[in-house]
Amino acid sequence: MLERLKELLRHSAIYGVGSIIARVLGVLLLPLYTRYLSPSDYGQIETLVALSAVLTALVAQGMKSSFFRFYFDSAEPERRHLVVRTAFWYVMGASTVVSLAGIALAAQISWLLFGTHGHGRLVIAAFVGLWAALNYEQMTSLFRVEQRSTAYVAATLANVAITIAATILLVVVFDKGPLGVLVGNFTGTLIVYAALLAYSRHALGLQFDRTLYRAMNRFGLPLVPSAVALWLTNFSDRFFLIKLADAHEVGLYSIGVRIASAIILLLTAFRMAWPAFAYSIEDDREAQRTYSFVLTYVVYVCCWLALALGLLAPWIVKLITTEPFYPAQNVVAPLAFGVAAFGAFVVVQIGTGRARQTRSNWLVTGAAAIVNVTLNLVLIPPYGRMGAAIATVVAYTLLFLGMAWRAQHVFPVPYQWRRVATLALAAVGLTLVGKLLDVPLGVALALTAAFPLVLGLLGFYLPAERQRLRRVLPILGR
Repeated sequence: MLERLKELLRHSAIYGVGSIIARVLGVLLLPLYTRYLSPSDYGQIETLVALSAVLTALVAQGMKSSFFRFYFDSAEPERRHLVVRTAFWYVMGASTVVSLAGIALAAQISWLLFGTHGHGRLVIAAFVGLWAALNYEQMTSLFRVEQRSTAYVAATLANVAITIAATILLVVVFDKGPLGVLVGNFTGTLIVYAALLAYSRHALGLQFDRTLYRAMNRFGLPLVPSAVALWLTNFSDRFFLIKLADAHEVGLYSIGVRIASAIILLLTAFRMAWPAFAYSIEDDREAQRTYSFVLTYVVYVCCWLALALGLLAPWIVKLITTEPFYPAQNVVAPLAFGVAAFGAFVVVQIGTGRARQTRSNWLVTGAAAIVNVTLNLVLIPPYGRMGAAIATVVAYTLLFLGMAWRAQHVFPVPYQWRRVATLALAAVGLTLVGKLLDVPLGVALALTAAFPLVLGLLGFYLPAERQRLRRVLPILGR
């Protein structure tokens, strides 16, 4: 099992290089955005990002999941090429139809979202970006199933470099505002996608197997309602905020989301490696033991990062934004713990995929979405962005617990629930102490650093883990 975990860590680390650089540079662009865009401008961008997310779930989520599952059903190169080509042409066709429809209806979509026909160009840019992102992701998925993590990182870094250069040019030099951000974001994706088409031409071809497509649909389509429900949990708060509050509130909330999503640095890398790694373990007993430890360690890192972001949010916001955005700091802590719960969900969800029992997943994600929507409607009018943040963390927690319950019925795993609960309680407790006492920076850093020590005092560590940690932190080895 240890070798399996090392393999997962290796691929996650390599994927993480690209995702970390992409996310870090995205955060580094926040000072640019907050100096050249108003909170309302930023809110408009994030609303269109939310729209793209739900369309991605509707258009490609089922095929994306099927692609990973069916690729590993056969070791024969011819069969795997057929899976690649069938998925490629489906995504190409579906994304083209949806994007052309969105461009044709840009003015109407602008009115529905923003109450004006004047943002049609922003909508058009968003749909071009949607097409680019869907097809680019399908091409890079080929690197993931082949576990060619270095090639994946190279493509990611090229995309990031071109995107940042284009965004700076359009926003700073040509003063294109929100439109410059959207166009800059898809410029790099389109250029790298074109290069990937040439690079991976050996795997592509004019093949589309209808029988295989129907089989992939039978596996993937039940995941679409679940993906839409996830979108409701992940992004619907932007729509509620823009309708129940305004674009300014969406902009502040989105800054908090961007900072809290620093945890996605870990989760993006992990999610790139996790499906291929998890499905590649042939022995069910080995898989069960491995999945158990993976959940504990993912929750450990996510909770520690959530604690750090929650306590340090006031200083982080002041460092990377301007004064109009400072109020965003108050939503970082709940959003960060929401992301941590989502990380746990990613781990336990794999059990339903391994057992090929995904048809009922939408019941869990749907229940979480209903809770999220209900809480947004109740909490946003009186509490604004904080109401949306509370709704998010509650929904993510229910999502994790519900999917764990569902997965255990089809593929039982001996998860270390006492240790997972200890991690969550320790991190939330330290965050509450820091927030309620309004501690200065030094104390916030000390509370963050104390997390492993507090876990030791709570009896979290296993004997083998205590032995490894004794050399570094003697208190944990006692």
